[in-house]
Amino acid sequence: MKATLIGVAAVAATLLTPLTPIAHAAPTSIDDYLADVMHDTGLPGVSVVVTQGDRLVHAAGYGEDSEGAPITADTPMRIASVSKSFTAMAVMTLVEDGRIALDEPVADQLPGFTMADPRFTDVTVRHLLNQTSGFSDTTIDVTALDTSTSLTDYTAKLSSGSLTTDPGTRYEYCNVNYDLAARLVEVASGRTFGDYLNEEVFGPLGMSRSTVSADEIRPADGFNSVFGAWWSRPELPGFLSGGGGVITTAADMGKWLISQAGHGTQLVSPDSLRTMHTSSTVDDYAMGWIPDQGPDGVDQLVHPGNLFTYSAVQAVVPSTGHGFAVLANSASLHDDTYDILNGLIALSQGRDPAPAGGGRQSFELVLGLIALAAIGLGVLGAWRSARWARRRAGSPAWLVALRFVPLLLPIGLVAAYPDLTSILINGRTVTWAQLTYFPLPLTITVFVVALACTATATARLLGLLRNRTTVH
Repeated sequence: MKATLIGVAAVAATLLTPLTPIAHAAPTSIDDYLADVMHDTGLPGVSVVVTQGDRLVHAAGYGEDSEGAPITADTPMRIASVSKSFTAMAVMTLVEDGRIALDEPVADQLPGFTMADPRFTDVTVRHLLNQTSGFSDTTIDVTALDTSTSLTDYTAKLSSGSLTTDPGTRYEYCNVNYDLAARLVEVASGRTFGDYLNEEVFGPLGMSRSTVSADEIRPADGFNSVFGAWWSRPELPGFLSGGGGVITTAADMGKWLISQAGHGTQLVSPDSLRTMHTSSTVDDYAMGWIPDQGPDGVDQLVHPGNLFTYSAVQAVVPSTGHGFAVLANSASLHDDTYDILNGLIALSQGRDPAPAGGGRQSFELVLGLIALAAIGLGVLGAWRSARWARRRAGSPAWLVALRFVPLLLPIGLVAAYPDLTSILINGRTVTWAQLTYFPLPLTITVFVVALACTATATARLLGLLRNRTTVH
């Protein structure tokens, strides 16, 4: 869900003059490139894997985890929405077994699934995987869903929800699609979603360090960046399942990418794999993958994943058979994993990678300067409030009131902050708790500006009242 609030950064984007990346000699190896990346980005830890055909080209870790241990290719990481490709694979294995019908209504295959909107009976399994079901954070109480104790409970809580559009007519990214798909896997297989993945997806591929249960394999706490300082924090509590619950390692991701490129162990037929990699009829999104073109114009399949203390991205380049995954134990307003991915792809094609780093630092530098300026202006405004009030003695009340409007706007911004942020990220639900994680530098800046305005407005109002008392 780094899915999700990264768009918040657009608030400050127009103010940025990015820090100039440090110039390095062209890297001669993946290790050289990633050493430069770690220096320039300042990330706490990163693990990467590169494959080609049925061969593991590179798998390694860099930096440290939250306990100070070195990151390796076997360090467990949360991969957030990259999990969706695994959920789609679980569904497709059951489609091939005849236990799930891809183009039949979910309601006919999933007892207990009901919604207030009668159109829910038209939602098919394909709609779930293509994210064209009509599910939306704006019409479903996803905050209540986060308190679910099981996929059965999760499904039952959808009963009061509704759809935004007729199923199959519009794409909208919503985790409910894949969490409901995970419940469908449970019902069709007679096993828990975690057990099914372990036995039918992770197991056959040899992904021995992968799970959807933090009780089985616990990742170390991730980090948030707060004005340049990394803060180790436990992941924000919430229900993590088919939409974003997988915990895995770079080494295990290598086995997954080899299979997704059509080599090594295959879990489904070539036709089913092609179906998973093909865009829907209404949007580019496929089934846990997004067909796209890289910076060089080469077709690729990608999918990012963002939680509140972890970031990840995976890609497959069909024309070369390459696979890539980048896992980071951190989350901030700028996602460096995508930049690193593009650098690795460039290296695989014999091109010099673009310099990485500077994005996070630029965002947080600008936000920090805004916060410092607001503090200075707030102190100055309060200090000069008496003179301001004297100058406006005798002015019409409406004109004086108008002078307060600019100071009240940031205060109103705080009140509407979660809702405004939700608009910036296409209607995804945003809570106050979420705004205290990787968007924290922006949140602090918004509050500092509002407090500075409040202090100035209060001091000026008191000045006006004192003047009025003196006159009378």
